[in-house]
Amino acid sequence: MTSKAFETVITETSDSLAGPWRRPHQMLNAQVYDSHASIHDDATAQKLGFQGGTIEGPTHFSQFAPLCVSLWGNAWFETGCISAHYRNPSFEGEEVQAILAKPEPGERQCKIQMVKRDGTEVLRGTASVGQDASRTALDQRLTELKPLADPVILRDVKVGMKTKRQTVRMDFDQNMGDLYPFSLEDKLKVITESSPYYRKDVVSANPWGRPIIPIEMLSVLFQYRSREDRLPVRGPAVGLFADQEIRLMRGPLFAGEDYQTEREVVALSGSRRTESLWLRTTVFANDGLPVAKMLLNLASLKGSYAPYTQEHKQFYAWGA
Repeated sequence: MTSKAFETVITETSDSLAGPWRRPHQMLNAQVYDSHASIHDDATAQKLGFQGGTIEGPTHFSQFAPLCVSLWGNAWFETGCISAHYRNPSFEGEEVQAILAKPEPGERQCKIQMVKRDGTEVLRGTASVGQDASRTALDQRLTELKPLADPVILRDVKVGMKTKRQTVRMDFDQNMGDLYPFSLEDKLKVITESSPYYRKDVVSANPWGRPIIPIEMLSVLFQYRSREDRLPVRGPAVGLFADQEIRLMRGPLFAGEDYQTEREVVALSGSRRTESLWLRTTVFANDGLPVAKMLLNLASLKGSYAPYTQEHKQFYAWGA
């Protein structure tokens, strides 16, 4: 007999659904990025002006899953989409809450946000199901980007660049490498919203008959071999996820199954502190057809790239 996807307690009002307050776990303090520590390492983050090592953005996606399932049922696992702009980082020990604005009758998209106890907004965006939903939060954001002027870190990167396809896989006991130094089993021990659908010991309770990968771990799977892309990004520099969208097209995706990923540079943008590389990852099943896509804004902090000022002067001070 199929089990419920989640036992999460949901608070409902006339216009919203809200999950419980949760304290997500920081699992990336040992992450190594281009042979250096990342923004998730306390010392590195503090050096760059943050309170401490940040919790990776997609960790928060799990808290929205029960809310979306309560609206759309198992269609969420098959054609669900979360599209989010990360507004403020959260840190180990902080409580956060996922909130979903109820859609109008018949609509298949709604607004979402995550907040801290003091009201600080961690992320905002949209959640949806189906391939015919309205424009997502990041669809809209792509039309409003500030162009990247005088690039240094991304000077040699061009929109339209593509990577070769790579085979990726996530087994339960597989350490996911330097970028993600933990396994799916490790994550499931501390995931904010547990589900029998994620477990390998209760597949009889699963509508698909085999364990599915949680949406937050899809980000890990899709990024697993990203350091092999060899896009011409200057470094080392510390990067962070500034925007992210994960869309299932023929889901769910399963643990212990091979997939292929292919990435394309779809936009470049900038701010006072960052240079942003927007990558769209398309994920293919064994039949060669897409099963999921991810749009990721990887923002490199200018201040973390040691020769940034020197190279900027070299490239632009004399009209180079």
